[in-house]
Amino acid sequence: MERRKKHLGSHQFRTKLVRKLHDFFENFVFYLGLFVILLVVYDVGFPHYIKYVYFSVMYLWYLSFFSITLALRALRYPLKTWPQRVLQWLPVVFLATFCYYKYTEILVKPDFKSVAYYSGLLLCFVLIVLDSSRKILQIYTKRFNPALLFVISFLLLCMMGCGLLLLPRATINGISFTDALFTSVSAVCVTGLNTLDTATEFTRLGKFFILLLIQLGGLGILSFTSFFGYLYKGGFSIENQLFLKDFVTADRVSDTFRSLLHIIVITLLVEILGVAFIYLTVDAEAFSTWGQRLRFSIFHAVSAFCNAGFSSVPNGLFNPFLRKDYDFQLVICVLVIIGGIGFPIITDFYYYIKHYIMQFMMLVVNRKPVGHLPRTVSINTTIVLTTTSILLVSGVFIFFITEYYGVLYSHETWYGKLVTAFFASVTPRTAGFNTFDMSIMQPATILIYLLFMWIGASPGSTGGGIKTSTFAVAMLNVLSLARGNDRVEFRRRQIPSESVRRAFSILILSLLVIGPAILIITVLEPEKQLINIAFECFSAFSTVGLTLGITPQLSDSAKIVLVVIMFIGRVGTFTLLVAFVRQTKAINYRYPNETIFIN
Repeated sequence: MERRKKHLGSHQFRTKLVRKLHDFFENFVFYLGLFVILLVVYDVGFPHYIKYVYFSVMYLWYLSFFSITLALRALRYPLKTWPQRVLQWLPVVFLATFCYYKYTEILVKPDFKSVAYYSGLLLCFVLIVLDSSRKILQIYTKRFNPALLFVISFLLLCMMGCGLLLLPRATINGISFTDALFTSVSAVCVTGLNTLDTATEFTRLGKFFILLLIQLGGLGILSFTSFFGYLYKGGFSIENQLFLKDFVTADRVSDTFRSLLHIIVITLLVEILGVAFIYLTVDAEAFSTWGQRLRFSIFHAVSAFCNAGFSSVPNGLFNPFLRKDYDFQLVICVLVIIGGIGFPIITDFYYYIKHYIMQFMMLVVNRKPVGHLPRTVSINTTIVLTTTSILLVSGVFIFFITEYYGVLYSHETWYGKLVTAFFASVTPRTAGFNTFDMSIMQPATILIYLLFMWIGASPGSTGGGIKTSTFAVAMLNVLSLARGNDRVEFRRRQIPSESVRRAFSILILSLLVIGPAILIITVLEPEKQLINIAFECFSAFSTVGLTLGITPQLSDSAKIVLVVIMFIGRVGTFTLLVAFVRQTKAINYRYPNETIFIN
């Protein structure tokens, strides 16, 4: 009996010791990671004369302590089955092996161009992201307003991006604070407006920073941190799931991680396929090496899917070797459309195709026809696809008419004219690419572009604007009022009055942001034409990135105005309002009605 008590006491002591060591190392590694990330920024972004061996030693210390933390976590939270335990200990073994290899490399022959140096740099960055995501995931459990935290996350990302672009090695000739902030906000908000030429003013490191900001901003920093935090922490609390449910458009709280996983997987899959198709369709003679061609493909695949409109070549897609590369332009169009229709629509299609495949398999196996096909496509998907199709087809038709003797005149073949018209119909829907000189467009085309930019992409996508479903619901409500109906219906479904009120709120709020912005820039830039300023403001608010050529010529004050409306357009006017307006409690009374004379 005494032996059992002694054994139990020693077991409790070991468990308590492991827990305290684990908690200590977790906190220690987190703060050490903050110091190391500053060290990485200095190492990468500044020209310095400090021996690289000192940086390698610091990276080795961080990796060693992180591997100890993972080992203690495996001891404190051991998994049940042996295969799970093997997978749990694999990262520990890998990190320990890498640390020994890096230690040997430092002792024998330290070289800042070695694989060990760059691998250690990349590994430190990934592990710091994982650890920081765990901390951010813990913040979600606090009682924060989700809309406010969403806005703050984008604001912090914009400021971090501004700091990265200010690094001496990020640009060739240096950059002012205003231009760095403008470029950072434009990349995070996936707009594409530029005060500096991305191809000629930024180094390879600066272009990498811009690409990273586009990816994080396109999908949302909360999605990335939540996903990596889940991987490191090993699960979500109920508070995390409730917080993330609306941001990942999950129908149920239990589907939060599944929806988050779908977003990440869809993004990676589409972008990888986009890189492959761009690499195959673009003219190989325009590149000196295959590496340059691959970097071009990666940059434009991410930029197109995120509807960012940034390009890594001079003059963008209006570059002489790209403006008539029609196969390449079609690939860009497909990526823009997929990124613009939204992740809920893509997920709906996935389940729809999966359903038909299962029905077909049942027919083949059971030899019986299927008698009933339940509804697998939501009314939201139907509205978005219908509106998107109408806008694309009408855009091609109108552009073909207005620009047949203008922009399209230089394209000799009908295939070239059709592809250019299709590209011109796709790009104002928050993509921001252009394959022709925007300044020579007809006034009628500019007006159509203003409307298309204002409508923008679809909800839950990487694009901006008031969104296709918002415009569609508002139009359906107008038709319902004209017909004398007291409710809005579509395809034998009734649209809730809350959605109708929200749609009209978003319409009004967008005009209340764009209108004053046009007025302020007109006062600041009296020599600029009103149509050019209006085009710039619509493009900035809807995160499109198209311009009639006045962006680099604007003063710093006008650039700040565009920065503000780019940010408001990306986070959403209604989201911004919810973040800062105090929510009222549910009321259990109702005032008497009184008629207001309208029209």
